[in-house]
Amino acid sequence: MVIKPRIRGFVCLTAHPEGCAKHVEEQINYVRKNGKINDGPKSVLVIGGSTGYGLASRISAAFGSGAATLAVFFEKEPTESKTATAGWYNSVAFEKFAKKEGLKARSINGDAFSDEIKDQVIDLAKKEFKPFDLVIYSVAAPRRVHPKTGEVASSVLKPIDQTYDGKTLNTDKIEIHDVHLEPASEKEIQDTITVMGGEDWEMWINHLNDAGLLAEGCQTVAYTYIGTELTWPIYWEGTIGQAKEDLDKTSARLNKLLETKNGKSFVAVMKALVTQASSAIPVVPLYISILYKIMKEKGTHEGCIEQIYRMYRDRLYTDEPQTDDDGRLRLDDLEMAKDIQAKVNEIWPRIKTENIHELSDFEGYRAEFLKLFGFGLAGVDYDADISPMVGFED
Repeated sequence: MVIKPRIRGFVCLTAHPEGCAKHVEEQINYVRKNGKINDGPKSVLVIGGSTGYGLASRISAAFGSGAATLAVFFEKEPTESKTATAGWYNSVAFEKFAKKEGLKARSINGDAFSDEIKDQVIDLAKKEFKPFDLVIYSVAAPRRVHPKTGEVASSVLKPIDQTYDGKTLNTDKIEIHDVHLEPASEKEIQDTITVMGGEDWEMWINHLNDAGLLAEGCQTVAYTYIGTELTWPIYWEGTIGQAKEDLDKTSARLNKLLETKNGKSFVAVMKALVTQASSAIPVVPLYISILYKIMKEKGTHEGCIEQIYRMYRDRLYTDEPQTDDDGRLRLDDLEMAKDIQAKVNEIWPRIKTENIHELSDFEGYRAEFLKLFGFGLAGVDYDADISPMVGFED
């Protein structure tokens, strides 16, 4: 079939296998170009390792440090008439590139929240991997079936205790319009914490520890975003922010556990980027479009792979990891620079549909969004008739 992007809202319903492979290769080449990570990880588990920061974490560990990697993700496989999800093609391509390099790479596709998948990981890791010296937790999901109670919780993007009125960007119509959000109920707040908080991360670390699969000096990292006052009402001060606060509390508990192994737990604060998760958050696509223009002009823009490679090289694998007062790794330092944020705040009240291309990098935003699904990459023939049936090699 000839595979073209089919976009509905903030989701692309198709993915291009060759384009996804090219996108993975680009990230691998970035790591190769920038050199080895001194004293980096050697045995790595990435929970949520098929797209975005999770995929970049896997690539950086493998091609920057020669690590054996095991990734867990929940992706849709292809059929003869439908493409797989982008994360499926990304992971197939990653394994192909890794094995060509002589690097061990295994993947498990399934619900990371479930005990069944945790047990599968433990069984495979005991057979084929050394105890993990790095565990990355990069799961962004809309819902979670609790493995103990069977209850289903769904996350929401809402403010707390007050309504929110602001502006957002319709990326399909390229229109800026007003957005109104009602405050979350107490149940919605708790459900969002259940899905997006730290409970599952802690379950994973406890399972791995009980199985003897955490190496001496093991580190674990979960990703978060704090952002700026423009996004706080529906993010950091909203339901997602409550979940991320729970992530911080979880990290503190995990630190106590890992102290016995001379290990460490971190929450890493990342930059605002185009990801499948961020595209769904009101206000954020407009903010990112403005931010991209400013940071690109200043020469400080980074994507997922640049952020993660820098985290490994300059934060995790240094004699003294740089943290803020709350013990977090800050990779949002370039975004939150005073001059960058001052410029964002100067543009924000002036931007409207008529001047969006002048005052923002919407085209850059849209190009990055399409790349997530394997579209718009140089060297790929998007008019070619290809099979969507791409799978993992034995």
